[in-house]
Parts: sequence; structure tokens; C-alpha cells
Amino acid sequence: MADSEPIRMQIKGLMLDPSSKLPIVILRDDESRYVLPIWIGVFEANAIALRVEEIETPRPMTHDLLQAALNEVGVEVEKVLISDLQENTFFAVIYLRHDGKQLTLDSRPSDAIALALRAEAPIFVLPKVLDSAKSLDMTESLADDDRMKKWLEDVDPEELGKYKM
Repeated sequence: MADSEPIRMQIKGLMLDPSSKLPIVILRDDESRYVLPIWIGVFEANAIALRVEEIETPRPMTHDLLQAALNEVGVEVEKVLISDLQENTFFAVIYLRHDGKQLTLDSRPSDAIALALRAEAPIFVLPKVLDSAKSLDMTESLADDDRMKKWLEDVDPEELGKYKM
């Protein structure tokens, strides 16, 4: 992937890794050329699932509280960027805007995604991250054959079902 422009991605769903039982958030671009599974924690998966399913909680969850605090002080979440992959760990940056000035925060991708959902901000991935994930063959831990890889590439959101804790 020679292009260095970030690629806009959408959340296509959440699933559980069949072997480790860890949640995975599935990102896919609008043209369905790229798919990126990111293993995340249970609490972050819950925060993402609540927003994806448009479930309101009686009290603010952590990401809701962060979004409310940012709104209160006039900070806009512009976008999030999955920016790196090092030693099987993804890195993200949250881009903020305050008084015309851009600010950035280092973040775990799961927290960045949960916040982006609440702020209705776009999610981007750098091509080098997609290349690194592909070269590590991160989908291999899901299955040893090409069926799971093909499924991840072609998955329809309805096929993922509802994420359950």
C-alpha cells in the first residue's frame, strides 16, 4: 500500500475471538477493500457495543463522561487515527480542536473508538498499520485456514450479531 493518506474506516461489528474469548472490534473501509480486526478489552468492547446499539445507560459511562467534559470546556473531537502497530499492540491518536488550535492525545484504539462514536467523529487508519497487520497475519489467531480470513474480508454487519458480555 504505497498511499500514505489515512483510510476512513467504519465499525462493522464486534465479535469474540473463538480461541481466546477476547472481544474484537472489526473496522472496514467504505469500499470494503480493507478490514482490520483489533483485539480489545471487555470494558472497552462494552462501551463500544452500548453506543453501536444506541443503548442509553442511567448514569454516564467513562467515555460518556469524557465526551461531556470535552463539550463543557469547548473541545471538539475532530477524528481518531489508528496510527501504529508495534509488537502486536495498536496505537491511536485522538485529534481535538480547542479555540482554533489542534491538540492530540495518545490513546488505546479501543478508547479512541469509543470516544469517536460518542462524538460522531470519523475513524481513520494509516496504511502502514494495515500493511503491518497484514504482514503479521493477525487474523491467523482466529483460524488456521483461509475461511476465517475470507469471512473477515466479506463480513456483513448482520452476520456479526450482537456483542454479548
